[in-house]
Amino acid sequence: MHARVCIIGAGSSGITAAQVMHARGIPFDCFEIGSEVGGNWRYDNDNRMSSAYRSLHINTSRQLMEYRAYPMPDDLPDYPSHWQIAAYFDAFVDHFGLRDKITFRTEVVKVVPVPAAEGGGYDVTLRSRDQAGTPSEPEVRRYENVVVANGHHWDPRWPEPSFPGAETFPGDQLHAHYYKTPEIFAGKRVLVLGIGNSACDIAVESSRTADETFLAMRRGAHIVPKFVFGVPTDHLTDSALARGPLKVQQLAMAALLRVAQGRVTDYGLPKPDHAVLHAHPTVSDDLLTRLGHGDITVKPNIDRFEGSKVFFEDGTAAEVDTVVYCTGYKVTFPFFDDTVVTAADNHVDLYRRVVDPEHPGLYFVGLIQPLGAIMPLAEAQAEWVGDLVAGEGALPSYDEMRAQIARYDEQLRRRYVASKRHTIQVDFHKYRAEIERERAASRARVSGTAPARGLVARAAARLAARRG
Repeated sequence: MHARVCIIGAGSSGITAAQVMHARGIPFDCFEIGSEVGGNWRYDNDNRMSSAYRSLHINTSRQLMEYRAYPMPDDLPDYPSHWQIAAYFDAFVDHFGLRDKITFRTEVVKVVPVPAAEGGGYDVTLRSRDQAGTPSEPEVRRYENVVVANGHHWDPRWPEPSFPGAETFPGDQLHAHYYKTPEIFAGKRVLVLGIGNSACDIAVESSRTADETFLAMRRGAHIVPKFVFGVPTDHLTDSALARGPLKVQQLAMAALLRVAQGRVTDYGLPKPDHAVLHAHPTVSDDLLTRLGHGDITVKPNIDRFEGSKVFFEDGTAAEVDTVVYCTGYKVTFPFFDDTVVTAADNHVDLYRRVVDPEHPGLYFVGLIQPLGAIMPLAEAQAEWVGDLVAGEGALPSYDEMRAQIARYDEQLRRRYVASKRHTIQVDFHKYRAEIERERAASRARVSGTAPARGLVARAAARLAARRG
C-alpha cells in the first residue's frame, strides 16, 4: 500500500476530506487534475471542469455554507462571489497545511478493485502533466481506501433525446456549463431552456444584453428570493422549523413566499405542478423583476426546430439566434469501469449516500444535492469516513446497508418530482442528523455498546445522582 487513503479531487469536498485525514494522522494522497484547489468554484479552472460563470455568487448564505472547522470571515458579504469562495478555499488549505499534500496537475485515470486474495484495496492509475501540459508515463499505486470527491456539476447533460430539427439549427447552441459572460448575447435573440438557478441567472444576464430573451421550461418552479425582510432567506428558514415535519416546513415556506412576492403566476410563470420543497429550489432575486419589466418572455418547453425558428409546445414560435440549454449535469466517474460503479440516470447505490456496499473501502464525499449548502454536509461525511478508515467505526451488515438504500430510493420517489436532478437529493438538517446518528452507531459497533443502551445508562446515572 502506498498510503491508506487516496482522495480524488481537491474541490470543496476533497479538501475537507484531506483536512479530516490530516487531523487524524491518517496517511493520504490527494490528486487534483487542475493546478489549484476549488473545483467548480474556481472560475476558468484549468482542469476545464468548472461551470462557474463570471457573475456567479453562492445561493446559500455564507453562514450556512462554511465549514465548521474553519468559519468564513465576518467581512465577507452574505452571498460571496466565486472569487471570494475560491479565496476561502485557498485560506482553508493553507491554514491546515494541506497544499503540499495535494498533488496537482495529476489525473486519476483508473481505479480498479484488487481481489482480497491478492491483498485487497485498489490499484489507482495516475497520469501527471507538467506546466507545459506534457503528460508523464502512467503510474499505478495501491491504496487501502479510496475517497471519491470529483464533483457532479462538470459533465453537461444535453436534452435526451435532442429536439427534432436541432441538428440543422443555424444559430449557436451551448450548454450552461460553457457560459461565462453575457457579451455573446449582444444583438441576439436568445432562448434559455430551464428554470433552475443557472437558467434564471443566464436569462437575467441575457435580458440586459440581448435584443430579445425567451425563457422556456418543462414545468413551473417556486422562486425563492435571496433576501426577505432585509436578511438572507435561509436565516429565516434555518431554524427549529426546518427540522420539523415536512408539511409544517412547506406551509411556512409557502406563506413566506406568498407574503414576500405573491404568486409566480402573477409574473407570467406557469403554476408549479408540485408543492414547495418537492423539488430543488430556484433562488433568484432578479428573475421576477425582469419578468415584471417585460424583458423576458416565458415559454413552455421546446417542441421542435425549423430552421432558425423554434416551436414551443403551446404552438407558438419564435426566431432565435442562440439557445442555452440549462439541463443539468450527469453524475460521472470516468476512472471507474461500469462493472465497478455505474451512475445510470444519475443514480448510485450508496449507504447513507457515502458507502458502496459492494466495494469495502470505497467512499463518496459530496455526492449529494442538498436543500441547503453542501460543504458542511461533505465535512460531516468526511468525519464519518475518517472513523471508518481509522477503525474507530464499523459498518452494519451488507443486508442492512442494502435495506437502507432501498428506503432512501423510495423516500425520493415519494418526495420529489421525477427528475434526474433529484436522484441524490437530501434535506440539510435531516441529513446532517442522519450522518451524526450513523457515526454514533458505527462507533458503538466497534465498542460493542449500542447507542440506545448508552443513552439509557446515562439517564439512569443522572437519575441516581439526583436521588443521591
